[in-house]
Amino acid sequence: MSLYPKPRISLFFPIYNDEKTVRIVTEKALRVLSELTESYEVLIVDDGTPDRAGVIADELAKEHPGLVRVIHHPQNLGYGSAIRTGLANVKYEWICFTDGDDEYDVYELFKMIRLIEFYDLIITFRYVKAYSGKRQFISWVYNIVLRLLFKTHYRDISTGFRMIRAEVARDLHLESTSPFIGAEIAIKTMLKGFRVGEVGIQTFPREFGQGSSTSIKNIHATIKDMLKIYQRIFSRAYDMPQNRKTIT
Repeated sequence: MSLYPKPRISLFFPIYNDEKTVRIVTEKALRVLSELTESYEVLIVDDGTPDRAGVIADELAKEHPGLVRVIHHPQNLGYGSAIRTGLANVKYEWICFTDGDDEYDVYELFKMIRLIEFYDLIITFRYVKAYSGKRQFISWVYNIVLRLLFKTHYRDISTGFRMIRAEVARDLHLESTSPFIGAEIAIKTMLKGFRVGEVGIQTFPREFGQGSSTSIKNIHATIKDMLKIYQRIFSRAYDMPQNRKTIT
């Protein structure tokens, strides 16, 4: 038996073209959370999806009142914007977020929960990758670039499955609208002195549709956000000690 009280957990995920998996991910999340804690919620962020995923999400909220909520973006704002919406609208002190396509298995939360007394942010790295060779190569290059550019050591900085303390998330002042949001969260958490841990997970191939994280549009948006955040972080004004004046 654990000596610590059970954490109160909000789990959220964005949806875009995920009508085949939104119900699967939601019901799986409810099962896992009900085993881990008495206080939990599932928040679904509809990022202007053009399919029926948003409608199905509303059905799930009606089927599970008080446990499932839905926020709808009137138009597609981007993956990073959907993550920021989720972080800003959950109510419990621990936040877990994943993707709506079921490539990450919510049952891995049983691993992550073991680390919450030691870390403020728990990120996952994919030690078994069920992706195409092209996607694995893009991910490998991306992580090398981020390690060199931002002086980090993380194995897989942008995985879409992680857990963070709500008070930490509120202190990060996130800006990205693209998939770079995952890296931004890890980098800013590290630079602010919070504790960051890693845990290995497997991933699973999409059974429906195709992912868009490596599309030309998302790669371009990610590079744009990466350069913007790099300039912000490595400016003389970023996160200045209170006893120092901003240097212009």
